[in-house]
Formats: sequence, C-alpha cells, structure tokens
Amino acid sequence: MKIITLILLLPIVSWCQKNNFQEIEKYMDAQNQVNKFGGTVIVMKNDTVILKKAYGYADLEWNVKNTFDTKFVLASISKHFTAIAIMQLVEKKQLSFNDKLNKFFPNYPQGEKVTIHMLLTHTAGLPLDFEDLYLDSTIITKDSAIANIKNKPYLFNPGTNCKYSNIGYFLLSQIIEKASGQTYEVFLKQNIFDKAKMKDTGVCNNDSIIAKKAKIYYRNGNNYVHNPYINWNLNTGLDGIYSTIDDLYKLDRAFYGETLLSNLSKSIMTTQYNKIYPDNGFIDSYGYGIFINPYYNHNHYLLTHSGGFIGTMTTYDSYPKDNIFIAVLSNNESESHMISYGLAGILFGIPVELPYLHKEIFINKNTLSKFAGKYGNLEVINKDNKLYLNTEDNELLAESSTKFFSNNKNDRTFEFIIDKKGIVKSMILTKGGVKEIKIRKT
Repeated sequence: MKIITLILLLPIVSWCQKNNFQEIEKYMDAQNQVNKFGGTVIVMKNDTVILKKAYGYADLEWNVKNTFDTKFVLASISKHFTAIAIMQLVEKKQLSFNDKLNKFFPNYPQGEKVTIHMLLTHTAGLPLDFEDLYLDSTIITKDSAIANIKNKPYLFNPGTNCKYSNIGYFLLSQIIEKASGQTYEVFLKQNIFDKAKMKDTGVCNNDSIIAKKAKIYYRNGNNYVHNPYINWNLNTGLDGIYSTIDDLYKLDRAFYGETLLSNLSKSIMTTQYNKIYPDNGFIDSYGYGIFINPYYNHNHYLLTHSGGFIGTMTTYDSYPKDNIFIAVLSNNESESHMISYGLAGILFGIPVELPYLHKEIFINKNTLSKFAGKYGNLEVINKDNKLYLNTEDNELLAESSTKFFSNNKNDRTFEFIIDKKGIVKSMILTKGGVKEIKIRKT
C-alpha cells in the first residue's frame, strides 16, 4: 500500500517541480530583460535543482558570457566564512569568545572591553568602514591600516548597541591569522574550502590570475563602467572571497552536517544575539556571520547573508526547515537579495509580480503631502513637493495617482490605500515582486 501511495504521489511531485521551474525561469527571464540582471542563480529544493542558470556577461569587452562555473567575488557573504573559521578555532581551543581585542592588538583603545563575541555580532561599537583609508592603494599595508583604525572613535560603548561594522570583520581575519599561525587564505582553504569540496572558491589577492573569474561592473546611468581597483590586502574577512553557485551549495550542505562545525557550534552561530537592541535600525537579527531572518510574516526560517560592493551584489539564502537553498551572484550591480526574495516567494506559493518597466507620469504635486508618514519600519517623507523613502537619496516617482516606484531601486513599488474618506490607511510595498501590507502609524 505504501508503494502504491508513493507511485501515485510521484507525478504530483514532478508536476510541482516542473511548475516551479517554469514560474522561476519566467521570473528570471524578466529580471534579465527588464532589470538587466547579469550573473548566476541556483535554486535547490530537497537536493533537486529547480533552476540553475547564467545570465549576462563575465567580460563585457570580449563578450564573454557568464556560465555556471563563473567565479564571483562574494562581498559580505565572506563574513560567513570568517565566522565559521573563528568557530573552528574556538572548537580547537585556540580562541575564546571572551578573548579581548587587546590580546591580539596591544594598546588598541578600549581593547580590554571588546570581545570576539562583540566583533562577531557587530556590537563592539567600531565604525562601518575604513572611510579615509584608500582601499585602491597598494601602498597601504595591514599594519598601517590597523594603526589608522585605532584612531577612529567608537560609535558607542562596546556591548551597549549594535551597528554593522566591516572593520570588525577585518580585525577578525587578522585574529584568525594570529591564533592559527597561518594566513587567512591558507586557513580557510584547509579548513573550509577543502573540507566542503569547494574547488572553485578562494581568497582574492592583488596578483593572482584567477581562471573564469567575472569582471565587475557598476551602473552609471544607462551604461556600465569598471569598478575601481581594490586592495585585497585590506578587504579581507569582510569581503574578498570568490566562489560559484555550485560551491555555495556545497557549503550549505556541509554546514548542515558536521564536516565544518559541531552541532553545538552551529547552534551558537545561529543564535539571535542582537534582538535585544530594537532601536538600532536592524530589520533582521544577526548571529555569528549570518542573519536570522524569518521570511514573509515569520512563516519560513531563513539563514542568510548578502553582499554589495561597487558592482558586486550577492545573496546566500538557506531555508533549513524547508530544505531550500537559493544563491544569486551578480557582477553588474543587480539586486540579488531582492531577486532571491522573489524566487523564494514563488517556491512558497506566494503571488509574485514579474518585473516591468516603470514609467513616470505627471500628478499634482500638491496632493503628495497626504502620503507622508510612517508605515511599519518605513517612513515616507514629503519635501518640496517630492516624496522620498527614509532619506532624500531615494525619491519616489509616480506611475499612477496612488502608486510610486523608487528612482534607484528597480524592484520596489509603493501603492497607497485610501479609504472612502480620502485618508491613507496603509501601503502595499512590493519588493522583488512580493507584496507586503504596511499599516500607517497614527
């Protein structure tokens, strides 16, 4: 009887997978045609490929197309690798979460207050970036960079708040080298890449020629230009790892076994540490090198990290309870995290709107003030008869009398819902094609 039941179910499963493939391929084709997505994407469910496809060009000058095995710089997904490496050193008792920063960097200001735990969770109070340090210079060494950031003021007292910090993860990469006695690159190769059988993954440097590695482009109006030269000696720990969609899936599979870490370590790594700081601007909770973000009204448990750096846009999304994995890697500034959000929506049976070309229309600017207000965690601002989202860097342009689109984010629209009395009650936010209702706060 069980065998008969299984046989009867197989056509249904096959139909569902075929239907998902068609919807996802249609969605990605629209992302490519409308939003000019360039990169690679993989969608896996129950260890079955739903979609694996490449779009656009790895090299625009030579018209070399992206392929499945094109290598992309991962940007901040690299933080996930850095955190795994720290966890491995803790398991080997070569590090402790309570180790202080001044143990590795003597005379670091307030170094006796900053722990490895704080660096991992962005609660150390360190600034976001190097800022005045020129990352495109080959003259600046790691030691000179550390000397420079020692002079940067803390954003808050260590451990009292949460603010995303690239500098914190750069320091973690240097702690890995000091604790292991190996370079960051060698340690990761031996303990993560090789163990997970990631043959097309490595750490960028300023000299090596890497086969099949995509060049990076960012958008300047309707054209693409090269990203600037990057000194990879400094962009370590926070960025700097390159990989492929297949290798990222291997990492995901290895992470759920005990190839890389014990179950206890993974539990520690995926704990929501910064949820006690509700006013820091974080929408998601951060663990160690990973965001823990319930997807779409908290129905699906998501472990994720995205990255973005001058043309590179990447996303690594794992839904362990649904056995779904999605990775989107772009080398032309396409919004990978929004694309992945839409792909997941299709898999979860949520209606997803296909990308389309937005066209601005003229409306009476005097009517815009009624839309201003707070909608959930978003704020619509009316200034000089123009609407902005959160800041004046993001203007909202009208495509109807009640529906607007972002002037610099292709995958976001904002439709205001007005009652019979003419009062705006809510807003439908569409991101990556997935619609969410945001109630207006009074």
